[in-house]
Amino acid sequence: MSYRITYGENRTAAPADAVRSEEFSHEHQALGRARELLATGEHHGVAVRDDSGNELSGVRLQLKLGFGEE
Repeated sequence: MSYRITYGENRTAAPADAVRSEEFSHEHQALGRARELLATGEHHGVAVRDDSGNELSGVRLQLKLGFGEE
């Protein structure tokens, strides 16, 4: 199964460069990259989608990655 991450660049990026995507062959790789993107705070709209069309984004993705746990 493959996993695709899509994310938005910072708000000052040109519209043509506003959305980027990366593909990974394993879920743990995709989730690790999503964690990096969210941790830097430079990107917004991070989402992880698998071949079946299941998508994690927003609060659900942050909870899966452990964000918000204190």
